Amino acid sequence: MTDSQEMPALETPPPEGTPRAAEAAAGLAESVLSARDVRKAFKIGERSIEVLHGARLELRRAERLCLMGASGAGKSTFLHVLGLLEEPTEGEVWVQGRDAWKLPMGERAALRNRHFGFVFQAYHLLPDLTALENVTLPARIAHSYGTLRFDKARHMAEASELLERFGLGDRLGHRPSQLSGGERQRVAIARALFLGPDILIADEPTGNLDTATGQDIMALFDKLREAGHTIILVTHEREIADHARRTIKIRDGQIESDERRGAQA
Repeated sequence: MTDSQEMPALETPPPEGTPRAAEAAAGLAESVLSARDVRKAFKIGERSIEVLHGARLELRRAERLCLMGASGAGKSTFLHVLGLLEEPTEGEVWVQGRDAWKLPMGERAALRNRHFGFVFQAYHLLPDLTALENVTLPARIAHSYGTLRFDKARHMAEASELLERFGLGDRLGHRPSQLSGGERQRVAIARALFLGPDILIADEPTGNLDTATGQDIMALFDKLREAGHTIILVTHEREIADHARRTIKIRDGQIESDERRGAQA
């Protein structure tokens, strides 16, 4: 399968707890993630530079949200705070009804591992691992936290099935350096989905891809939302933002606007 070919349909949800498509179709308004008066400052020498200024957000199950803003506006910082990768200087982030930054570090890490999947512009695949081994990493990490028993044979079989559905059945044993940009991004998405997270976070996921491959990746995100995933997507491209029914614009660390267009698609 070439990067410009159509992405295969997701006939079944990824393994272990993916939200049911029937629930998404029923339009459940359940809150899965909320940020309350989030501030984030970074120390540079003797200076403290505040990047986020009291940002607020409420996200529902099966909603797709696009974050937009100029370079340096605070998009990626807000994304990292929402995904429990960066601790806010002030404010709260609630995940599945839990105040995440008040949890012990191990519990918070397990919460992040189980409820979030991350897709980045730079892929962040481990270069010495095969595509198959990269996809199973979330299960290995969950095992290290004692929240999942790593069953190598079963998890390898599930990862193989997932990669085959993404058109990578003949790339299972390839390392990242042997894959094209579009193939590496599909491996990264498969890894993000492997434990069936409630929330998928994607930071400029098409930024390193040609137009046709980027369209394939966005078609895949369309199918994932239809399968019940909540998606947060950061982009500066208007055509990418048009895939979402809700767009938040960030300017100078503050939410400038929160636009909803019609019913959630």
